[in-house]
Amino acid sequence: MDFTLKIWRQKNAKAKGKFVTYNLKDVSSNCSFLEMLDILNEQLVHQNEEPVVFDTDCREGICGLCSLYINGRPHGPDDAITTCQLHMRKFKDGDIIVVEPWRARPFPVIKDLMVDRTAFDAIIQEGGFISVNTGGAPDANAIIIPKEAAELSMDAAACIGCGACVAACKNASAMLFVSAKVSHFALLPQGKPEAKERVRKMVAKMDELGFGNCTNTFACEVECPKLISVSTIARMNREFLWAKIG
Repeated sequence: MDFTLKIWRQKNAKAKGKFVTYNLKDVSSNCSFLEMLDILNEQLVHQNEEPVVFDTDCREGICGLCSLYINGRPHGPDDAITTCQLHMRKFKDGDIIVVEPWRARPFPVIKDLMVDRTAFDAIIQEGGFISVNTGGAPDANAIIIPKEAAELSMDAAACIGCGACVAACKNASAMLFVSAKVSHFALLPQGKPEAKERVRKMVAKMDELGFGNCTNTFACEVECPKLISVSTIARMNREFLWAKIG
């Protein structure tokens, strides 16, 4: 398969970026998108050109680092996947593929397709954890938790913090990410002692970092590779209101 790639190149956050066109030939349809970029970079190195910088780690849909905006969609033209799980068979021979980094003020470009997502880390540091003594594993297993609550908590915990929700949102809102982290603990008895402080601090940090507000377009849920439900946002709003008046 042959492709024309229009890739965003940017030296750093302050430099002016631009799209640069590359041509690739004889790419296997079984290649993952990142393997295709690897092939491009090998070609650029052989031509004594600087390779394209992009984030990658596990390549198994676990870490969320491989976050790219491809042909107008976070992670590309498929559902419930990360970029490393996207394969070239999802494109047609001869396609023009436009590749960009996440576009959000709290995610400044480091270089080319790599962005700084430490804003998410800062939000987690405000309360995305349990610091009270909850005992050991036997103690946790002795606590009866309703099946529905346990499953909803695990669904929220599936969030990998890739930032697709921010990239998909017209307001660059991080509400789905933050609500998933809040919901993960809010549904479990171990998370109750710090629930009010947690939601207040995490929401405050989200606002401080410049993420936008939610306007219920549901784009975040559609593009989330782990299918996190927007119902977590409603739960976080309830938790936040209770923290304010309780």
